[in-house]
Amino acid sequence: MTTLQKEAAWSNTNVAIMANESNQPNQIEPASAGRTKLVLVDDDADYREAASAELTELAFEVLAFAAGDEMLEYFAQNNDADIIVLDWKLPGGLGIDLLPKLHDRGIRLPVVFLTGMPATAYENAALDRGALDFVDKARGVPILAKRIRLILDSHRRARETPAKSALTCGKLTLRPDVNRAFWDNRDVNLTVTEFNIVHLMVAHAGEHVTYRSIYDCVHHAGFVAGNGDEGYRTNVRSSIKRIRNKFRALDGEFSEIENFPAFGYRWRTAPAQPA
Repeated sequence: MTTLQKEAAWSNTNVAIMANESNQPNQIEPASAGRTKLVLVDDDADYREAASAELTELAFEVLAFAAGDEMLEYFAQNNDADIIVLDWKLPGGLGIDLLPKLHDRGIRLPVVFLTGMPATAYENAALDRGALDFVDKARGVPILAKRIRLILDSHRRARETPAKSALTCGKLTLRPDVNRAFWDNRDVNLTVTEFNIVHLMVAHAGEHVTYRSIYDCVHHAGFVAGNGDEGYRTNVRSSIKRIRNKFRALDGEFSEIENFPAFGYRWRTAPAQPA
């Protein structure tokens, strides 16, 4: 993390925090009822404390850890949270390597990467592995807070929406109630992001779906990541490639996803019907 980033983080902080060098989570003062509980993992002690303080000022309850193992131990003790924010580089490995560990432990919380390494390749990798957002630290904590609220509002609306019936399309069965996709009765093991993309295409089977529509179903209308139009198109292409590979691992002749260059993709089989 650069000196400029540290200064920016501290300049936005309105409260002073005593340094806590122990291995215990830096738990901020008890939050009032209704606050969003956020787990932050970052090995930079100065930034971790500054960001925690500012997020607390923005009405979050923050539990901050210096390493991924500390976070996993926190959840192993049956503690909960609403969302996880990970740094890209952590002691002993990369933050992205924690995603399958969380999945294996049944922890299905939304994950956001907050990093000083905003390269498109890292962003693609994070989104492909199931993260819901990728935020450059230089954007500031208030932007992070806004994007977290957008994600949680979307999840809340999804929970309030009545459960949808399963969809079938040839060998494919989609279960929106559990975000699972089955090809010839075998689980494709899609991430939630990948499931949402497939569900969108299957719901419009036989029709081309634009790059923008696919990207909006993952984030929200108007959201832009990467370098403008080409940035989000790159993200969509990368996600589609990963989805295709998962289907082809089950069926080497899989060819349901077709590309319309410079426009988007379509699921070629006849329109889906309720199962």
